[in-house]
Amino acid sequence: MQGCGISGKEEAAPQQVAEDKFVFDLPDYENINHVVVFMLGTIPFPDGMGGSVYFCYPDQSGMAVWQLLGFVTNEKPSAIFKISGLKSGKGSQHPFGAMNLPQTPTVAQIGISVELLENLAQQTPVASAAVSSVDSFTEFTQKMLDNFYNFASSFAVTQAQMTPNPSEAFIPASVVLKWYENFQRRLTQNPLFWKT
Repeated sequence: MQGCGISGKEEAAPQQVAEDKFVFDLPDYENINHVVVFMLGTIPFPDGMGGSVYFCYPDQSGMAVWQLLGFVTNEKPSAIFKISGLKSGKGSQHPFGAMNLPQTPTVAQIGISVELLENLAQQTPVASAAVSSVDSFTEFTQKMLDNFYNFASSFAVTQAQMTPNPSEAFIPASVVLKWYENFQRRLTQNPLFWKT
């Protein structure tokens, strides 16, 4: 059995629409950025099976648009998907087409289809649904490095442009760039290098 969670809202209740398909209604979907799909731990997928996860929203004409987000399996029992950027664009091939699911223009859905693992491996999710696998500290550090380098570089001047000022120290831009590149390399090799 699976669950679907949305930050700040009650857990969505699953509706079984076929023996191997479940949907979760997402009212007020325009104000949802991320959804978490997870296994409850009570009933695992059968051996060799997993669940493909789809996002469905009504387009301007009220027609259902389905987009593949990714999958969950017994080995990967939860996943976070970003849906805020998916509320436009083209749909993808999906297993919910012939089901005539009830849907109103204000409700989106998360669909889970139980499928063979080999089929899941061949599917291509919508790229913008993936949430960064980099932890928040590493992401923050990378953004901070980029911001510092861009900020410091914005003050770069050539030696000919420099006005002599004996009370001010100048650091060559090449030194800042070398530090930036070294820090990035070390962060990539070991995000916790700074603790040693």
